[in-house]
Amino acid sequence: MDTLSEMLDNIRSSGALIGQSLLVAPWTVRHEAGSSLAVVAMLRGEGWIVRDGAEPTRLGTRDLAILTGPGTSLLTSDPSGRTPPVCVLTGDGVCTDALDAPLAEDRIGLGGRAGRSQLENDHLLLTGSFPTSGRISERLLDALPPVFVVPRAQQRSRALGLLEDELDGGEPGQQAVLDRLLDLVLIGALRDGFALPGAAPPAWFGAAGDPVVGPALSALHADPAHPWSVESLAEEARVSRATFARRFAEVMGEPPISYLAGWRLCLAADLLQDSEDTLEAIAHRVGYSSAYALSAAFTREYALRPSRYRVLSRNRAA
Repeated sequence: MDTLSEMLDNIRSSGALIGQSLLVAPWTVRHEAGSSLAVVAMLRGEGWIVRDGAEPTRLGTRDLAILTGPGTSLLTSDPSGRTPPVCVLTGDGVCTDALDAPLAEDRIGLGGRAGRSQLENDHLLLTGSFPTSGRISERLLDALPPVFVVPRAQQRSRALGLLEDELDGGEPGQQAVLDRLLDLVLIGALRDGFALPGAAPPAWFGAAGDPVVGPALSALHADPAHPWSVESLAEEARVSRATFARRFAEVMGEPPISYLAGWRLCLAADLLQDSEDTLEAIAHRVGYSSAYALSAAFTREYALRPSRYRVLSRNRAA
């Protein structure tokens, strides 16, 4: 499994987190990020993304945007950001009005069929939310700017069109289909966005396709608890130890054993948050000889003992 796949395995849409909003200018929808990543598209009309401390970002028809990071974003027809919001989208996908009351579907046209029957000069906004938590998810979020736009002309994926078609229907199993299509929209946006001219994708994004680094990364991610060494990883890559070490550092920006140690600690952190396993069990799952060895490395990396990290991370997730 490549690094992006493993990260996305920890970021999945789930539940009723997709909405279409029919809006008549001037309009503003306030998006409160929380611990989430959001995908936004103007299916009809154009809009702007306004965030504090940044210039407004134009969102053309069927452009895709990924929103990350803390704070509030305004999705609006007014680049000045002065138009009061008609609704608020929370980080967990709930839509409320300005008074924090649940917003009825017929007030802004949430859903599919209602929206298509309206005037063509209305604006049709699609939003999808992905709750996130954990160190593995953070590696992806840290690689993205707060607003990451993929213009329509540079989109190779057809998932957005499929998602729009599914929203128009009402067949059994729709929510399950929408969840999976939204995952595909996100994956396609990341692939296409990182491929844009001038983009600065993280080192791990292109590493899977490197003939030397790719096979070693795949083996490392498939079995992080294995007692990997530079020699054994070089064998996976079918090159000499020196060639492998040099190429890995060039592509990834750090030595292979350093990357392995960081990845193991990410896995341990997420297991502390999400599982009931003992520290000893987690240590063996991620490649440490004992709970003591993991605790020492974990404390050096995160400046928190594993037991304290478990409490704090679960409180944040809750």
